[in-house]
Amino acid sequence: MLKKLKSYMMPLAMTTGIIFHNYVSVLAFLIPYLIFIMLLFTYTKLSLKNIQFTKMHLWLIVVQIVGSVGVYFILNPINTILAQGVMICILAPTATAAPVIAGMLKGNIASLTAYSLISNFTVALFAPLFFSYIGYNELPFFDSVFEISKRVGFLLIIPFIAALLINKFLPKAGKYMQSKSGISFYLWSIALTVVTGRTVEFIIAQGESQIVIELAIAIGALVICVFQFWLGRRIGRKLDDTVAGGQGLGQKNTVLAIWMAQIYLNPLSSIGPGAYVLWQNSVNSWQIWRQRRNN
Repeated sequence: MLKKLKSYMMPLAMTTGIIFHNYVSVLAFLIPYLIFIMLLFTYTKLSLKNIQFTKMHLWLIVVQIVGSVGVYFILNPINTILAQGVMICILAPTATAAPVIAGMLKGNIASLTAYSLISNFTVALFAPLFFSYIGYNELPFFDSVFEISKRVGFLLIIPFIAALLINKFLPKAGKYMQSKSGISFYLWSIALTVVTGRTVEFIIAQGESQIVIELAIAIGALVICVFQFWLGRRIGRKLDDTVAGGQGLGQKNTVLAIWMAQIYLNPLSSIGPGAYVLWQNSVNSWQIWRQRRNN
């Protein structure tokens, strides 16, 4: 019953955000805190002894960084907002829920957990530099890097350090948080509702004048989504880690991506990761259906 309920949470969260966008969009200030708590609960389950970094992780992170930069500079001469909307779909770190899907697909959960950690840390270090270069921040470059680093680092690095300290010095609290790690899913649903509402509010404010670029960003997100799942699985297959490769590169933390786009890029670019939510969940649903059919 609980699994069936969870399967409906994503469309329910997005539908609620769309219908009640006037009300939920004002809660956008909660997003960083929700992301922080989600990551904190997720990281309390990590065991550093079981985390091993592999050649596949290196290839995936190269694709994530080089791919995002390359796509941005290819599309930027066509349209800057399109370039930002597609770029953020590549740069976004692996979703915290990716190991759950990997488990359902009989994949290597430990490998994907390790890559999720690498992906988050890399984005925390690289995003401030890249966003300061391409974004709309009026601060001098190094001041901009510092300000973005504080916010992104707080979200992606501090939860990891806090989780290690809790498990080390407050083991009972750590075990309790591990037993309640499912709360991350419901926090994600709340965050998805809020960012969907904020995105809808922004789209409505643009009127019909931006409909072409909005559709182009959504289609670009679809192409990138399918390509990343395919390429990740292809890299993983060569290194005997097919599922972890596909989910690591293809399944993104879209809530974080939408928030970063709305804060540091042109807010309209958040349509990219907003559409990516639909595309990646469609791919995951198909993969799970195929896995169950084969079994």
